Amino acid sequence: MKRKLIGITLLGFASGLPYMLVFSTLSAWLRDVGISLTEIGFFAWLVLTYSFKFLWAPLVDRYSIPILGAFGKRKSWILFSQVIILFSLMGMSVIDPMQNLKLLALFAFFAAFFGSVQDVAIDALRIEMGDAKEQGNLAVSYQLGYRIAILVASSIALIFADILDWSNVYQIMSLFMIIGIFGALICVESVNHEIALLRIDLALLGAFKDFFSRFGLWAAGLLLLIISTYRFTDIVMGPMAMPFYIDMGFTKTEIGALVKTVALTTSIIGFFTAGLIMKYLKLSTSLLIGGGGVLITNLFFAYVASSTPNISLLSFIVGLDSFAAGLVGTINIAFLTSLVSKKFTAVQYAILTSFMMLPGKFFSGFSGVLADYYISSSSLQLGWTYFFYTTTAMSIPALLLIIVYTRYFEIRSA
Repeated sequence: MKRKLIGITLLGFASGLPYMLVFSTLSAWLRDVGISLTEIGFFAWLVLTYSFKFLWAPLVDRYSIPILGAFGKRKSWILFSQVIILFSLMGMSVIDPMQNLKLLALFAFFAAFFGSVQDVAIDALRIEMGDAKEQGNLAVSYQLGYRIAILVASSIALIFADILDWSNVYQIMSLFMIIGIFGALICVESVNHEIALLRIDLALLGAFKDFFSRFGLWAAGLLLLIISTYRFTDIVMGPMAMPFYIDMGFTKTEIGALVKTVALTTSIIGFFTAGLIMKYLKLSTSLLIGGGGVLITNLFFAYVASSTPNISLLSFIVGLDSFAAGLVGTINIAFLTSLVSKKFTAVQYAILTSFMMLPGKFFSGFSGVLADYYISSSSLQLGWTYFFYTTTAMSIPALLLIIVYTRYFEIRSA
């Protein structure tokens, strides 16, 4: 079991690194060199690849990469994707955003696309590696690796950006993908004898039919609505977090050394707390606790925006937000895992995570437009305050849907 947990932790790191470097840290780079919030917001659409990964999930289920297939079907896709991500991040490092923003976006797209392919394979590997009782520990290990990647891709990257050029920072970050390669190599891949190996169209159709047949039309539809709205707030807010810190006057070193370090610590506490919550409470109750935490912390961000810039206050609020993110992330993984059939492991999990991310990713592209509108129609501080009030309101639909679902149906624990 220890080998499984170490391997999944390292693969969680490999999943988090490209996502953060494209979705979050890139925003800091672009804002630092003077790119507008509107353009930065549109960059969030690059990670829409994570929302459409169900389209290539059947390929991961059915085929393996030539030569690399000797390591195992899932691991062949993971290793192939990791190499492409490494070179894509290296490509980003040689581009000047002010001179060629489109070419930078192209390299970022490749990092995001193969990041999504890697995620499909890692999710399938994680689900197939352990039985139902082990999934909670595997989810915690994955989240641990993911959160460490957030520290490296944001905190360390921002500190380095104050010392080095952003180009050097992304070159260094690309080399960290080697950690993920090692993680893939030490994992022992299990053969899934239940999986249905079908054509892409039949696999997608079969995965949908299986999901609706197991839960029923109304329950399945309501579950998909819950999944689509549960992470809406933090996904929409994501691209604007770094620009917000910079607009509030905090230096990259302050953001990296203090705020993000606090974020890592509290997020780790958050996902271990999630494990305890799910051990003693129903999954539906855990979902409500996680969603409520996200709502409250967004209100705190609105308070920070309207207050005099204070690094201690910001660190405290970011700590609470990261605790809520660790909590909600782990609970959400367990929730989605509990809904997946091993007949369609990669495809069905990819479909569910796509439902989770697609609405948020689509609207996150307009987050910069929204922030720019509020700021231009009021002031810098008031505009950001309105922005966070808006993202807070986005948390409410999911909480109401969970309450409705638990009243008429039962959310099964993973």
